[in-house]
Amino acid sequence: PISSTKSLSGHSLGAAGVHEAIYCLLMMEHNFIAASANIETLDDGAKDMPIVREIRKNVQLNRVLSNSFGFGGTNASLVFQRYEA
Repeated sequence: PISSTKSLSGHSLGAAGVHEAIYCLLMMEHNFIAASANIETLDDGAKDMPIVREIRKNVQLNRVLSNSFGFGGTNASLVFQRYEA
């Protein structure tokens, strides 16, 4: 599933990446996927993509990819994986 959290918090410039990371960790810990807010009409090229438009609950996420692409080429991708002891 594809979820965008920037629509929930806005663009916080230097903290955008950490916001995304925190959202990912919270979704993993509390078993939900945040909805991508304010989507009214999907582009025809995105209609078959699994974009989350309403919150999904009771979803166990074992691995999450967080992409953060900023102004001026400050880009990072993080993969979080659930640790099983």
